[in-house]
Amino acid sequence: MTKRRIWTFISLLFIVPVGFYSKFYAGPAAHWVNNSLGGLFYEIFWCLLAFLIFEDKPGIIAISVLIVTCCLEFLQLWHPPFLEFLRSYFIGATILGSTFTWLDFPYYFAGCGIGWLWMKILSIED
Repeated sequence: MTKRRIWTFISLLFIVPVGFYSKFYAGPAAHWVNNSLGGLFYEIFWCLLAFLIFEDKPGIIAISVLIVTCCLEFLQLWHPPFLEFLRSYFIGATILGSTFTWLDFPYYFAGCGIGWLWMKILSIED
């Protein structure tokens, strides 16, 4: 296992609990943290996970994650029974989302930007 993969795995061990915590946070600005800021951590997570698997091309990974998650956001406008079934579970709702909002897109862009920067920093390690 390369140093880059080790540091990427450690990064995932950090970002996963932060992301889940953002869904359960109950302090000041909880609605914003739960529903908006969490999208930023969601994007970073997917960038790092793809980087762990592919370990190359941070720019392509960040753009791909952004495109896929933007498509998932638009998919929230569609409510067929099979998607509603998946969304009825926590992990399904976390991955697929349930309510479309244009306000999520800035967090997706920021999260992918931070994810790209994070991957670039991890690339320096090798």
